[in-house]
Amino acid sequence: MSRVEFLEERCKGCLLCTTVCPKEIIKQSDRFNQHGYKVAEVKPEDMDECTGCTSCALICPDIAIRVYRTKKAKGAQDG
Repeated sequence: MSRVEFLEERCKGCLLCTTVCPKEIIKQSDRFNQHGYKVAEVKPEDMDECTGCTSCALICPDIAIRVYRTKKAKGAQDG
């Protein structure tokens, strides 16, 4: 299962990641980080929708997102 991880101490709450997520699962959290910014998150119940496309990590100016992609079996095709 692909998933994203937010490094909350680096996130400045710009929410650029929310604009590029094709599944629209990245939202602003109610939590604040140590710098006083509301951070981005994907709720646990929505994480299974993540495709591992990396769009969020690529647009993040603070390198605050890590993407873990599920390896596809050899010969597997996108469905």
